[in-house]
Amino acid sequence: MDAAPLAFRPARRIANIGVSEILKIGARAAQLKREGRPVIVLGAGEPDFDTPDNVKDAAIAAIKAGQTKYTTLDGTVEMKAAIVAKFERENGLSYAPNEITVGAGAKQVIHNALMATLDEGDEVVIAAPFWTSYADMVIIAGGVPVPVVGREENGFRLNAADLERAITPRTRWLMLNSPSNPSGAAYTAADLRPILDVLLRHPHVWLMSDEIYEHLCYGNFVCTSPVKVEPALRDRTLIVNGVSKSYAMTGWRVGYGAGPQPLIAAMAVVQSQSTTNPSSISQAAAIEALNGPQEVLQERRASFERRRNLVVNALNAVPGLTCRKPEGAFYTFASCAGVIGRKTASGQVLESDADFCRYLLEEHDVAVVPGSIFGLAPYFRISYATAEAELRTAMTRIAKAVEALS
Repeated sequence: MDAAPLAFRPARRIANIGVSEILKIGARAAQLKREGRPVIVLGAGEPDFDTPDNVKDAAIAAIKAGQTKYTTLDGTVEMKAAIVAKFERENGLSYAPNEITVGAGAKQVIHNALMATLDEGDEVVIAAPFWTSYADMVIIAGGVPVPVVGREENGFRLNAADLERAITPRTRWLMLNSPSNPSGAAYTAADLRPILDVLLRHPHVWLMSDEIYEHLCYGNFVCTSPVKVEPALRDRTLIVNGVSKSYAMTGWRVGYGAGPQPLIAAMAVVQSQSTTNPSSISQAAAIEALNGPQEVLQERRASFERRRNLVVNALNAVPGLTCRKPEGAFYTFASCAGVIGRKTASGQVLESDADFCRYLLEEHDVAVVPGSIFGLAPYFRISYATAEAELRTAMTRIAKAVEALS
């Protein structure tokens, strides 16, 4: 008799990691839409704008020119030149081509860096609230995520004293995202100074600066790279960026990083054994995005700023909800502490931010994301990267949902 097949056993490194909760919420929203429900999805971190026409035209031209073969492992010569020029032009930073890496999205750049540097048990301090994938990627790479909460009274920014306490001999990286997903919080040069001073006192700790939302800073706020503030940290900092958010190119999958050559070379080893080069066509499009006309950035930033103000004002008008005005990105991170413990019409007590978000989706057709998955509760994240008309309708539904609680 043949032995019964054994149940599938996942590798320990992913045993406690699931598919992104944001994707699960999106899938549930899509299911409700198929059932005919008028669900408004405010969960995905994806601009509703289309990729600019000049960028699409560059991709079409590349296809017609036969640029459909493998490229250099971690970015074409032209792609790296465009990134070098971007850093010079926009950030006042100088990098050589061998200090640049290009991957299939900024997420791959982060993954490559962690895989290339972490040994089992190495620690990574992550400023919370944080994009949920940060912690999971650290775990997959064998590391230990160490969240350090940036409290709302500090603008959701990391406190230097808290960072100092979190650093141990096993700490390898600090991961910092400005402007932040999910909070929209951003750091001025003055905000960064005490944090960078901590890193100067701990030369074994490297800095991963995720600057993917750098073009989405509002009002008079100026986004600043930590390397510009403290050049002495250049040789142990990886700047992560990409074209997905600013140029509405999420599906093109092009991200890039800048850092010291030994790190970039180690990351290339990881990429060589996974995806190899990013798409040749996507790189041609990204070159045009970086080198071409930039007026679209200002136009879209102005639109996002109007949406931010709409959402923040609407949420703060709802008794039980409070929302800090974020400096950048396209998210709000609102507190729902004032509705925890209240009861729905069906008799359910809302015991957590996850309960509140589930209530909004299942009973009021608005999909948002609980703050607990980003490392801080009780909050909820709204992505306002959608049309103003939909945002107005969603805000009306949220107000009615809260009003219906007892």
